[in-house]
Order: sequence, then structure tokens, then C-alpha cells
Amino acid sequence: MRKGILSLTALATAAALSLTACGDDGDDSGGDAAKGKVGVILPDTASSARWENFDRPYLEQAFKTAGVESDIQNAEGSAQRFQTIADQMLTSGVTVLLVTGLDSNSAAAVQRKAQAQGVKTIDYDRLTLGGVADYYVSFNNVKVGEEMGTGLQKCLGDKGANIVYLNGAPSDNNATLFARGAHNVLDKVSAYKKVAEQPVPDWEAEKAATLFEQMWTEQHGKIDGVLAANDNLANAVISILKKNQRAGKVPVTGQDATVQGLQNILDGTQCMSVHKPTKQEADAAVKLAVALIKGEKGATTATEHDPVGKRDVPSVLLSPVGITKENIKRVIDDGAVKTADLCKGAYAAKCKAAGITAQ
Repeated sequence: MRKGILSLTALATAAALSLTACGDDGDDSGGDAAKGKVGVILPDTASSARWENFDRPYLEQAFKTAGVESDIQNAEGSAQRFQTIADQMLTSGVTVLLVTGLDSNSAAAVQRKAQAQGVKTIDYDRLTLGGVADYYVSFNNVKVGEEMGTGLQKCLGDKGANIVYLNGAPSDNNATLFARGAHNVLDKVSAYKKVAEQPVPDWEAEKAATLFEQMWTEQHGKIDGVLAANDNLANAVISILKKNQRAGKVPVTGQDATVQGLQNILDGTQCMSVHKPTKQEADAAVKLAVALIKGEKGATTATEHDPVGKRDVPSVLLSPVGITKENIKRVIDDGAVKTADLCKGAYAAKCKAAGITAQ
């Protein structure tokens, strides 16, 4: 009898160990097997508020939940600082590098150095062209552009309209995909005419304002709609429209569903934005990092083609959501923006009118 009990105990122990080794899809903790350190390099604080306000805290929380040590730093828009941070992280013994590159050349150089030292890499939000990342985590960026194009079309209607495009940084592959998606929608509307299109270096709002003011002058103010690639650029456009007493009369798109962008939507000066649930992106990236630490194959949903590296990168591509005044509450419900931040001061009444109540 005692022998039988011991056998059953041994079997139960073996089963428990087997389950622990296999893991549980519903458990992000990573277990005891997820022993490693992940270095994260975010790009800047100027192109969007998202990197520090959303991505950093979501990544920190996800790594903490997974029981994985992380070191998250921001390159502050400097390729040199990006390289320095990467070198420091590699020296400190990180197991995985998760990077959002400022440009593909500098990011690819970092990835190749990591690869030479046996460190795995993940492209976070932006694909590094010519890089060697093991995985890529982002949103379907062509779809993001299509959401912006669809939003602008709804705001303009199908009447004749002169449209200008302020695209993102030419060094950012995402910006190319956003523009492609927007053109997929807007180029099909025969009543629309593209009268100007410019990329905005480094996603800088000040440069966007200058470029748009030049467009406005060259077109003698005959601009009916603006495809601006994110909320930061949209706000710069709106500042010039205000100066010319046309804010709220010329639809402007955006992206990232920032507090500023959402307040512009409540004001009626911005047509729409695109909400990308950043927590989903951070969680997906951390799951892949944990898989790499364990030496396992991560779960992906698609591939993204790298035309420079001539390879298809295993990817997790998430779905974006177009945001207008009608569904602005979605961003709050997802926890991306706090009611207290959005609805402060003069925006309290506007939030109430949009069906947003204090939480």
C-alpha cells in the first residue's frame, strides 16, 4: 500500500513538473524558467507622448507580472544615445533587446551587434529594415493609415476637396505604411485632389507647422482636408489653421489618441484619431521576450516583409481603432487615457456632452 501511495505521489509530481515546463497560455508570469533580463530602448519623447506615458508603464508592469527583470531607457531622439544605451545593456548581460529604432541603419547595427553576442532582439512598434530581429510586434500599420483615410473621407464627404498629406518621418518604416493605407482609401475618391504631400523629419511638430504653413501659402488657403499622420502633427496643423481662422472648418486626422488629440476632437478642430491599445502591444512583446528567454518559439499571428533584408519577420500585428467624438469613450474604457486628464477645466462640459462621465 505504501508503495502504491509513493507511486501516485511520484506521478502527481511528474505531472506538475510537466505542466510547469509546458507553461499555461493564460499565465503570463513566465514561471521559474523565465530567468533573464530584457533591455528596452524607446525612441524619443518628442514624436509622441505615447512612449513615456503609455509604453513605458505598460512594459514595466508586464515585465513585473512576468517576473522578468527589465531595463527601460529612452534614446531621446539621438541615434548616438541609442547606440550607447544598447552597448551598456549588452555589457550588463541582457538576454533580449526590445527596440524601437530611430532609423533602420542605427537599429540594424545594434541588432547585429546583439546577434554576435548571442542576444535575441525584438522590433517593437517599428520594423527595422535590414535588421535581424527575431520578432516584430506592432499594429497593422497599413490598417492604421486606412483608418485615417476613412475618417477623413467621412468628415469631408464625397464632394470635391483639395487634400494635403503630412506624413511621418521618412526614416520610420511605419510612416510609409501609414501613408500607403491612407492613399488606399483616399485615392479611390475621384472628387479628391492631392495638392501637396510632405514627410515631416523626425516627426517634429515645429517642422510640421512650418511645412503646413508653406502648403497653405502655396495653395492660397485652398485646402479642404489634411491627412496628418499623428496627433502631434495634427496639433501643429491646427495651430496654423487657427492663425488663419479656419480651425474646425478644415478636417484634420491624427493618430495615437493622445489627450491633446482627444481634446482637439472634443473642440471640433480635429476630425479623428486612431487608438492603438498600447497595453496589448506591450503584453504581446513581453510574451515574446519571455519565450526567447526560455528558448521557446513565440506565438505570432502574421509576418511582416522586410524589403531591405529580403525576409519575412514573424510578427504579432494588432488591430487599430478609428476614434471620433462618437466613440471617444473607448480610449478611456481601455485605460489608455484617464477621465481626469481628458476632462479637466473647460473640457468637463465637453466630455459630459460626449457621454464621458467622471470615474
